[in-house]
Amino acid sequence: MRLIEPTAGDIRFRALDVRALRPRELRAARRHFQMVFQDPYSSLDPRMRAGATIEEPLVVHRIGTKADRRERVRHLLELVGLDAAAAGRYPHEFSGGQRQRIGVARALALEPSLIVADEPVSALDVSVQAQIVNLLLDLQHRLGLTYLFIAHDLRLVREICTRVAVMYRGRIVELAPTSRLYAAPAHEYTQALLSAIPSLDPDAPGTRVRFDPRRYTRLPLREVDAGHWAAVD
Repeated sequence: MRLIEPTAGDIRFRALDVRALRPRELRAARRHFQMVFQDPYSSLDPRMRAGATIEEPLVVHRIGTKADRRERVRHLLELVGLDAAAAGRYPHEFSGGQRQRIGVARALALEPSLIVADEPVSALDVSVQAQIVNLLLDLQHRLGLTYLFIAHDLRLVREICTRVAVMYRGRIVELAPTSRLYAAPAHEYTQALLSAIPSLDPDAPGTRVRFDPRRYTRLPLREVDAGHWAAVD
C-alpha cells in the first residue's frame, strides 16, 4: 500500500511496479487495491459519520455525482449487512463488528480487485470474528476479490486462504498451497507453528515441535515440491 515506504524488495501488482509510482500515479493505482485495517476502533475518524467515511474514497477520486455517491454508500452498507440508516451515525454508536463492516464497505467503495486485510478480526470477540470472516468469504465469492490476508491465527488462515506464506524475522521462509503446507510443512519454523495449534481432543498426545532460533540461517527459497517453496537446505 506504501503507507510505509519499504526499505528493500519489489512490489508488483499486475503490470505495475508499485515502488516506482509517483504520488499521482500511486493515487490512481490505489483504486485497484485497498485496505481493511486491524483495529476498527482507531481506523475510523470519530468526527465523520459512517456515510461520509465510506463516501470519502469516491470524493477523493472524483467518482460520480453527489447523488450517485450517496446511492453507492447505501448499496455498500447493505452489502456488508448494515442498514442504510447507519450512514448518519458516528463510529462510537457502533459495536466493534459493525465498525469493521464499515471499514470493509470503505475498502469496497472503489471496486478494487485486491484487498489487503491486516488482521481484520484480531480485535474482535470470537463470535463476531466468525461473522466478519463469513462476510469476507461471501464478498470474495460475489465480487471476485483477492485478499492478502495477514493473521497469526493459524486455524483462521487454514479456513480462508488458498496459499500461505510463513514469515520469520521479516522474511518468507515457506510458501505453498494451504492444504500442502498444513499437511507437510518443510521449514522447521512452520512445523513449530503448526504443532502449537491447540487440539480439540484434551487426551491427544502432545507432538509439539520446538524451534531453536539460534539455529536459524537465512537461506533462499527453493522449490521442494510443485508450487511448494521453502528456505531449507
